[in-house]
Amino acid sequence: MTMGVDPRDLGDEDLLRELRHLHETRTETFFHGSDDALERHTSRTQELEGEYLARFPDRQVDPERLREGARQRSA
Repeated sequence: MTMGVDPRDLGDEDLLRELRHLHETRTETFFHGSDDALERHTSRTQELEGEYLARFPDRQVDPERLREGARQRSA
């Protein structure tokens, strides 16, 4: 069940803003939120991230964030 605006109805800028806000509030929710708040935060993050990935399947991936990049750094 979606609470709040359905992610499909958000414009790209709004989707990015919502994702950034969720990531900013994750730590506080994880350490200090109720079980219900943490569950809701997690499900909303999954909804928004899923929509982002559906819209931008070819998003830019930093080569340093791949296993090969990590191997090169440790060599």
